[in-house]
Amino acid sequence: QVRLVESGGGLVQTGGSLRLSCAAPGRTFTGYALGWYRQTPGKQRELVATITSGGSTDYADSVKGRFTISRDDAKNIAYLQMNSLKLEDTAVYSCARAKYYIATLKNPYDVDSWGQGTQVTVSS
Repeated sequence: QVRLVESGGGLVQTGGSLRLSCAAPGRTFTGYALGWYRQTPGKQRELVATITSGGSTDYADSVKGRFTISRDDAKNIAYLQMNSLKLEDTAVYSCARAKYYIATLKNPYDVDSWGQGTQVTVSS
């Protein structure tokens, strides 16, 4: 199992922006669907953004128009640009790589590899 490494989390005020990065040291993202999940204590893990190997994206309604997922397969890095952050965006964000035969990441059972998570805290 490939361990993914996230970075870019932190503390930001409402309305601010953060960019999360996800790398797979020594491994590849080419050909794999990717996604970003988030989780807060007591709540189910939420899939916030997905991107296919071809670059098609999809977003949870709660982040549409504010978050952008992208990928750079040459560098084996995925990104989550988060703008207009709200208090309710506070969570641990984790990136995920889908199993190779999965075209679009939709649920955790389709995940091949997880990152350790990075904390995003939005304050007023």
